[in-house]
Amino acid sequence: MRILFLGDVLGRSGREAVAARLPGLRSDLRIDLAVVNAENASHGFGLAPEMARALFAAGADVITLGNHAWDRKEIIPYIAETPRLLRPLNFPPGTPGNGSVLVTLPDGRKALVLQAMGRLYMDPLDCPFRGTSELLSRYRLGASVQAIVADCHAEASSEKMAYAHGFDGQMSFVVGTHTHCPTADAQILPGGTAFQSDAGMCGDYDSVIGMAKDGATLRFWRKMPGEKLGPAEGEATVCGVYVETDDVSGLARRIEPLRLGGRLAQAMPSV
Repeated sequence: MRILFLGDVLGRSGREAVAARLPGLRSDLRIDLAVVNAENASHGFGLAPEMARALFAAGADVITLGNHAWDRKEIIPYIAETPRLLRPLNFPPGTPGNGSVLVTLPDGRKALVLQAMGRLYMDPLDCPFRGTSELLSRYRLGASVQAIVADCHAEASSEKMAYAHGFDGQMSFVVGTHTHCPTADAQILPGGTAFQSDAGMCGDYDSVIGMAKDGATLRFWRKMPGEKLGPAEGEATVCGVYVETDDVSGLARRIEPLRLGGRLAQAMPSV
């Protein structure tokens, strides 16, 4: 299975770049499953239903959120009726939406996509490790599902790495989101799970993690409230990760970073 994961879509420039690039990427890389994190798509904070619809129309099979899941209140009724829009699975019981979805591909293969949110320097949610373990107990990689993909939305690289190692061999691919900076540690772990600590963002990198640098920088200089934050709107880099898995075992055979457009060094997987 060929899987493409695109990191946090930030603001208008990120949305437009993903809408422009994703259809071609699906074709050129012969993608079977495309997952996009879009919790920052609306001016850096949250996701509006019409933005989710546009990303689905561009080719996203699943959209994940994160700690900004509820910043746009109109997403609440939309997520309740849209199974392929995920929020972290370790939100408390009764929270709208779901933390995982089973996707059936046109050829009949099945992929489980899930999201868990870390707790270091984040909201004190339920345990992401125990929640993920309980979910995985219902599936068997390489048997009931041909692939399992996890978006680990967390601040600390250590927590993302611990999560990936903790489920090595039980998932096809674990990718980190939230910190908006693509890491250089793409690898296949000893048990066969592909991992990268952070996919990076789809946004303007002439910024402070996607936000206009003047206001964001002044927050550190002045330590005063009220410095206005807004998304940077220059040319975006589309950042993500490409993974190929084995249908028999469900484990990864290949992982490569993807970076297209904008300011960062370019990286495009070959097929």
